[in-house]
Amino acid sequence: MSWKDMLKDNILRIEDLDKVLHMSPEEKQRLIEVSKRHPMRITKYYFDLIDWSDKEDPIRKLSVPHGMELNNAGDYDTSGEATNTKMPGLQHKYSTTALVLSTNVCYMYCRHCFRKRMVGYSTEEVNQRMAESISYIREHTEINNVLLSGGDFFAVPNRVIEEYLKNLSAVNHLDFIRLGSRTPVVFPQRIYLDEELLSILKRYSAVKEIIVITQFNHPRELTEEAKKAIRALKNIGIAIRNQAVLLKGINDDPDVMAELLSGLTAFGVHPYYVFQCRPVRFVKSHFQVPLYEGIEIISKAKRKLNGISKGFRYALSHPDGKIEIFGKTDSDFIFKFHQSKNILDSDRLFMQPIHKTATWLDESLKPIE
Repeated sequence: MSWKDMLKDNILRIEDLDKVLHMSPEEKQRLIEVSKRHPMRITKYYFDLIDWSDKEDPIRKLSVPHGMELNNAGDYDTSGEATNTKMPGLQHKYSTTALVLSTNVCYMYCRHCFRKRMVGYSTEEVNQRMAESISYIREHTEINNVLLSGGDFFAVPNRVIEEYLKNLSAVNHLDFIRLGSRTPVVFPQRIYLDEELLSILKRYSAVKEIIVITQFNHPRELTEEAKKAIRALKNIGIAIRNQAVLLKGINDDPDVMAELLSGLTAFGVHPYYVFQCRPVRFVKSHFQVPLYEGIEIISKAKRKLNGISKGFRYALSHPDGKIEIFGKTDSDFIFKFHQSKNILDSDRLFMQPIHKTATWLDESLKPIE
């Protein structure tokens, strides 16, 4: 069966969950309301990883809508994406990096998505003027890397993938191109069964360094199928980095986090970041972990890891930049700007009083719930 044929088995309707969830009419209606606002899409591959006998199953929580998604606490744009948009689908927040939103589609709509405002929902922020965005990147020679994201970059057609890579690989001042995708996690067959895709990636990785940025969040996602996708990419010279998200009920346990990070290293995937879950509307209330707990979880997990496995940064993606959550004293959190919108803030350390329920930093960099 081709990977395109496999998509026909996607789980798209709440009614498709009846056989495994046995919902009451009230429960079903609640999930239907959730999915009207933020659609459900689960690949059959990922659906089959769920342990339906466990209501707290992490794979289920990552993929199946929950009534808590009706809680609208939080914001849709938590890292200032609107203010950094130069044209629809092109953002330029950090001087050396351009971000292109290539699509609003993913093979699976993750319930913790920080772009819930658009993914599977709205195309207003999607790049539909490729030539103009490429021209912007060519003209801004301070840009040395581009992140092609979405949605999921591997959810766009191969011809579009090739057009992006062909144009960007010809830009001399770019050092590398990053491809943001959770496809290796949720639909690995799209990669290892698609010789055309692999041929395109191989062709342009010979011209310009290409790095896939993926997101494994739980050890049970590290399957043999996922390994096939990772190996297929590595065999053609593609490097893979992982950006996990610290999520309540998923990986907020030092043993689970350590197993994930060491497992990634064994796969040949470099742990790049562990991100604090953003205070996204319809996400914040049931996925965020307090910073105080997060620091403890990451610290304890690191004690179980070797040097390569713990080379990641625990950080939050703030409107002012990527802020590393460095540690704590008896009275303060210690933070460091890893990347900053204002170049003068780069590498700046700062401290803030500890509030045990704080999950984020406000505009003035004060801890907030």
